[in-house]
Amino acid sequence: MKIKKILVSQPKPTTEKSPYFDISEKYNVKIDFRPFIKVEPILAKEFRTQRVSILDHTAIIFNARHGIDHFFRLCEEMRITIPETMKYFCVSETVAVYLQRYIHYRKRKVFYGATGKLAELVVIMNKHLDEKYLFITSDVQNEDTLAALEKSKITLNKAVMYKTVSNDFGPEEEFNYDMLIFFSPIGIASLLKNFPNFDQGEIQIGCFGATTAQAVRDANLRIDIEAPLPGVPSMTMAIDNFLKENLKKTKK
Repeated sequence: MKIKKILVSQPKPTTEKSPYFDISEKYNVKIDFRPFIKVEPILAKEFRTQRVSILDHTAIIFNARHGIDHFFRLCEEMRITIPETMKYFCVSETVAVYLQRYIHYRKRKVFYGATGKLAELVVIMNKHLDEKYLFITSDVQNEDTLAALEKSKITLNKAVMYKTVSNDFGPEEEFNYDMLIFFSPIGIASLLKNFPNFDQGEIQIGCFGATTAQAVRDANLRIDIEAPLPGVPSMTMAIDNFLKENLKKTKK
């Protein structure tokens, strides 16, 4: 089967240097970016029911840019002034740089991992055991992330500051793809919510992460592309490898 259209369930990359655009040109495939999930805010009234005091903590953990937006939004709503001494631990440099929207970056203490993997950030946090950490998250939490944090030596509390919900398809939206790429279990749940009679047939499904792969299996769907795997650390590399092999088959 020749792959002509791919749907990636993430926002469109903001830079033209994204490997997705290289794949599109290399294999002459159309790649659409359309998240299956979206983020909604948790209001201050709802947040207060968690009985989490932000100012009881000396360090904030951000796993995504959404977390940064909603952390500072809630602080503003609740008229909380974050002290200059607050430290920030970010999963990647991209997330850390995003902090500049809200703070004077050079005047604060900001830490981040080089690879974007939480395990590396945990190593850094374990060197700062005197801090009281607050992990900013959504109501849907990655089990691998929680496991990594729970294995650490740090003192940690969680704060749910936003919701991850299904991003429903409208009746006018086309859904005619040869390949679907997912990055979270809730993306699979959204697929089945939007298309309860979904029949995979020859549609190729790619997934990133063990929990996403398990969600595909639990839905009785077939996994055709998976990452990360040994030698295949990224989803784009996995897609490239698949399309390379698929091209060989279609030429026979």
